[in-house]
Amino acid sequence: MTGSLDKRSTSAEQTEQLGEALAAALQPGDVIALRGELGAGKTRFVAGLARGLASDSRVRSPSFTLVHTHEARVRLHHLDLYRLASAQETDGLGLEELRETGALVVEWGERLPAPLLAEALMLAARVIDADTREWSASAWGGRGKSLLEAWRSLPEPQ
Repeated sequence: MTGSLDKRSTSAEQTEQLGEALAAALQPGDVIALRGELGAGKTRFVAGLARGLASDSRVRSPSFTLVHTHEARVRLHHLDLYRLASAQETDGLGLEELRETGALVVEWGERLPAPLLAEALMLAARVIDADTREWSASAWGGRGKSLLEAWRSLPEPQ
């Protein structure tokens, strides 16, 4: 795993700014795995990614549908694996096919199959207080490392 780098957001707007800024680096086939407790800001981060990719869609958590697709500069497939118990349950979701047509951003991303995690940027959100989140980034290889470098160069949210 390649190093971790922390960023801090002190509002929902700043969490969205982090996603919006990272969107410039996103390419089809990329995988971003999001971790963090309920209410940590994962969906807000995805809303910022979508805005940064020039999507007009409203971003909501796909908790019950599992996948929402947002048409944008890079098609964004937003997944929420909270209701799945293990990576084996992702078999019927067609993750590789989705990845071929856009980027995957996955809430509860630690439940992704190992081959996808090996190439992902992992972003973990930790709740500090009602408004503040600390974001840790890590990557193991492939495009995940490139996205980690992009994350490192992001300005601090204002």
